[in-house]
Amino acid sequence: MTAVAILGAAGRMGRTLVELVAAADDLTLAAATVRSDSGWIGHDAGELAGCGRLDVALTGDPAGAAAAAEVLIDFTLPAALEGNLAAAVAAGTPVVIGTTGVDATGEQAIHRASAQVPLVYAANYSSGVTLLRRLVQTAAAALGDDYDVEITEAHHRYKRDAPSGTARALGESVARGRGVRLEDHAIQAREGIVGERPAGAIGFQALRGGDIVGEHTVMLAGDGERLELTHRASSRATFARGALRAARWAAERPAGLYDMNDVLGLNDRAPD
Repeated sequence: MTAVAILGAAGRMGRTLVELVAAADDLTLAAATVRSDSGWIGHDAGELAGCGRLDVALTGDPAGAAAAAEVLIDFTLPAALEGNLAAAVAAGTPVVIGTTGVDATGEQAIHRASAQVPLVYAANYSSGVTLLRRLVQTAAAALGDDYDVEITEAHHRYKRDAPSGTARALGESVARGRGVRLEDHAIQAREGIVGERPAGAIGFQALRGGDIVGEHTVMLAGDGERLELTHRASSRATFARGALRAARWAAERPAGLYDMNDVLGLNDRAPD
């Protein structure tokens, strides 16, 4: 049995993870955290997740959670990331990072921590999205700048960051395929008189509404034809199962920075 701690247990993904860990034959919930000012402190994690009592009290202490577990899964907010990584490093506990909207400072903290503990960091833990990135990179390399690239994504009304981390990762796949840097070619949502589309641009559009779990489409539009590669998620359990797969995998690895390509055994890595 692998002992798992879930950081951010009150979130949508956190609750799903608690439920799936409780149902797994090879995993046990060692700890679960919520914000230190949460009214759920002291309550049972299973009650919060709606899966029955698990005899695991919710805490606001990531350091204690790290010390109690064999692997951490972090689906908190970017502001909590550095503290959570410090807790993982201090305890020597592998960690799976599912936090999105991470800035350059957070990225640096991830790289520093990965020198001391196994760390899996992915924009999206869906196996399908991991393969989509590979397909997008291949298509972008084959079609080149003659095909205009637009990336659209849609999520529920509560999502805080835009474009999504997955959309940015898909943009990185396009850039890798073309042999360029994404930051030199990315164009975010357009407004007003923006002029003709620049050659080689990689466009992004973000949609928000309802309870959409996650939809991503990469359109490669040429003269006379259009190729669209799409992934639609209908349940958050898809991402949670991927994160648990990553946790099982990370628990047996040496220190280093990994992604879902490593977890799935794909040797030719897509962009980080």
